[in-house]
This record gives sequence, structure tokens and C-alpha cells, in this order.
Amino acid sequence: MHPFRFYLILGFEHISNLAGYDHILFLIVLCAVYRIQQWRSILILVTAFTIGHSVTLALASLDIFSIPSAIIKFLIPTTILITALSNVVNENLVMDKSKMTRNYLMALFFGFIHGMDFSNYFKALLMSSSSILTPLLGFNLGIELGQLLVVLVIVAIAFLFLDIIKVKHRDWTVFISGAAAGLSLMSMIENKFW
Repeated sequence: MHPFRFYLILGFEHISNLAGYDHILFLIVLCAVYRIQQWRSILILVTAFTIGHSVTLALASLDIFSIPSAIIKFLIPTTILITALSNVVNENLVMDKSKMTRNYLMALFFGFIHGMDFSNYFKALLMSSSSILTPLLGFNLGIELGQLLVVLVIVAIAFLFLDIIKVKHRDWTVFISGAAAGLSLMSMIENKFW
């Protein structure tokens, strides 16, 4: 199998694997405040997360940056909890430019943290640091495709509840964010590093 294709499939499976639900849960809570009509904003948001993920993988693969795995396993559910709380504390759901910018920056920063989760395994797969470009490009493109598929499902479910069943958007956001917060708290307790 061609290396690019191998890493493309690996990236896709990494993000869409239900056993690694933390990334999917993060995407769910990240998209909870958006409607299907805001698909461009969602696309930018997911891409910001992928960019953060990509930068961390590159830095870790080149031995420039590293954080112990136990800390990362705690920080990932922490990012989910922070995102969920951010969704709930907003008094209204109107996404003005400042809220959008904050969400993009948050997704980018949290992408750095989520990227560290896979960096040790990714680094072990590389033969040398000189061969990083093709694997990194393939892996991150696979992640982006996997995320887009996951987000498509999330947005379709949200469309069903918000536009067909007519659940209030605020109720939807609070329900999704609350469930994500509960799951992330349990994961934080399981993965405490002290």
C-alpha cells in the first residue's frame, strides 16, 4: 500500500473510530451551537481543529514538543468540558464575529491538545523525521475527511431535532453540552494523573 494512502486511512480511522469516542464527543459539543445553515462556519471550525492537530503532530514527530501521555489523557476530556461549559454560559446563540473568532481559536488550541494524544504512536510509525511530509499530509487529510463525515452526521441529527421536530436551539445546546460535560467529567476522573 502506498504510504500516503496508508496514512490517509489511518487518519480517517483515528477520528471516526467509535472506540476513541473522545474526538467524536469533542466534535459533537463543538458543533452543538450551530445550525445546518451555518455550514461554512462549521467547516472553518473543524478545519481549525485539524490545523491544531497537524501542528502538534509535526512538532512531536520532529522532537520539538512533547507532553506526557497521562497529562494528555486528562486534558482531552478537559477540552470537552470547557467547550460544553462555554456553550451553556452564552446567554444567547447569536453567533457574532467575536464569538465565531473565539470558537475558532478554541478549536485550534484544543486541536493542539488532541493532536498530542496520537503523536507518540504516529512518531513510532515514521521511519525518520525526513519522511514526515507524506505521512503527515495523508494522516491529516484522513482526519479532516473523517471529521467531515462525523460532522455531517452530527449536523443531520441536529437538523432533524431543530428544524423538523422543532426543539428549541437553546434546549438542544444545553442537552448536548450537559451530556458531554457529564461524560467528560467521568473521563477526567478516570484519567487523573496525580
